[in-house]
Amino acid sequence: MMTIRRANERGHAEHGWLDTYHTFSFADYYDERWMGFRSLRVINDDLIMPGRGFGMHPHRDMEIITYVLSGALEHKDSLGNGRVIRAGEVQYMAAGVGVRHSEFNPSQEEPVHLLQIWILPDRQAVAPRYAERSMVEAPTGAAALVTSKTGRDGSIAIHQDADLWLAKLNAGDRVAQPLASGRHAWVHVAQGDVEFNGTVLHGGDAAALSEPGLLTLQATTPAQVLLFDLN
Repeated sequence: MMTIRRANERGHAEHGWLDTYHTFSFADYYDERWMGFRSLRVINDDLIMPGRGFGMHPHRDMEIITYVLSGALEHKDSLGNGRVIRAGEVQYMAAGVGVRHSEFNPSQEEPVHLLQIWILPDRQAVAPRYAERSMVEAPTGAAALVTSKTGRDGSIAIHQDADLWLAKLNAGDRVAQPLASGRHAWVHVAQGDVEFNGTVLHGGDAAALSEPGLLTLQATTPAQVLLFDLN
């Protein structure tokens, strides 16, 4: 059985400098039906206005993944990392025993559009860690592995048995991924329109599936889709 999470049903907050949609309960948005899915705890769809951002703040015991869809994001943290992440790039931070960071839009003209993802780690109090990966050159019409438990195939190694795949699709492209027995899939449409196992999903929509079989994405417009394969 497939569960659908429509974009217009998500939590929404407009702060002036930040326009954000919450797939799962977060900050002032609370819905006991949507507290996460397996180890996936947060998917925030953020639009940060020019010259604004999140000041230095702490996190601990969370795997934090950021994917920039457009614009640029300037990252600084207490580990000494400082970097501008641009469209098509992924940033990873294991908060572990504790880390402080800031995320800021360095442009004075263009908003930055990003997805921030939190995954619960499989163990706590690990040493904080930072990594990046560019998906700019990831092929269209295929699924590229972004994160995994072991860091296989050039993916970012994280502290959870959670494979994150990115499918960049042109209209008409079709991608199929197997879902093994005992595994659980969450599909989030970052941009564009697709059919997922025959169900139409638009930008911001998501779907969950826990039955083994083939996960099939068919794009009807240019699209980017995140596919989580979770234990």
